[in-house]
Amino acid sequence: MRLTPTERDRLLLFNAAELARVRRARGLRLNVPEATALIADTVCEAARDGLRLAEAIERARAVLGPDDVLPGVADVVTEVHVEAVFDDGSRLAVVSDPLRGGSLGDSAPGAILPGPPHDEPEPAVRLLVRNTASVPVSVTSHFHFFEANPRLDFDRSAAYGMRLAIPAGASFRFDPGGEAEVGLVPIGGARVAIGFAGLVDGELDAPGAKEEALRRAEACGYLGVTKGDRA
Repeated sequence: MRLTPTERDRLLLFNAAELARVRRARGLRLNVPEATALIADTVCEAARDGLRLAEAIERARAVLGPDDVLPGVADVVTEVHVEAVFDDGSRLAVVSDPLRGGSLGDSAPGAILPGPPHDEPEPAVRLLVRNTASVPVSVTSHFHFFEANPRLDFDRSAAYGMRLAIPAGASFRFDPGGEAEVGLVPIGGARVAIGFAGLVDGELDAPGAKEEALRRAEACGYLGVTKGDRA
């Protein structure tokens, strides 16, 4: 069976969460990787059950408490990020303070508290995107836009190494047959793209990485790639 990198990551997460469930059933307190995997997997399974983003986050925050983990784990696992596939597309779920048992005061479980205000960066690139699929396509804030759904038609070469210029955790929806202009900004940090659609799986700026990614995209039938892009 051939699996995409995203599918392999999902199976790895499930296996880690299943191990955490087994150990918890034996009465053991969980360590950091076990607790993180169980919380993230709970979000993914809630999404698979058809729950909305806020409902999935609420379920994940209720799965563990301070007494379920080893001492110090609650101080380390303060936020869990996981991308899950919901009915309206992939979304980034941010489970904040997942082990505190409602220590956010009067906030309801699963509530997302506003952080300090900050300005979103000005887009470095603006692209016109057309959704040729018969279903809506949602792309989350920190997804490598170059590797977005193959049925989205846009200049893939210009989108290499870029993400949507929208707040973290947000997503942009492309309606079936519709067009929209989006702004993109360079992916920051170490500029490494692992997973996504498996077109890069490494350093974005490594010699020949862009050309190889374009070759893979063309071979897989992604729209918006031409042979001239790889020259």
